[in-house]
Amino acid sequence: MIEVELDVRGLPPPEPFLNITQSLQTLADHAALRVVIHREPYPLYQVLGETGYTWQTTAMPDGNYEILIRRQK
Repeated sequence: MIEVELDVRGLPPPEPFLNITQSLQTLADHAALRVVIHREPYPLYQVLGETGYTWQTTAMPDGNYEILIRRQK
């Protein structure tokens, strides 16, 4: 599986959300988007669920979050 990485740490709202949703629009069907962000993006989770994506969030030791997003099969 191909992974595309997107680092949105430190960007002010709504830039992280906009960058993530724009990246998902161009993501190939077989690819995953790995996002690194400085806070947990709860509003994003609702949008992902409503638009057919699955995700796995991991809290990192440095206080950031890593989110792996894929299209549902």
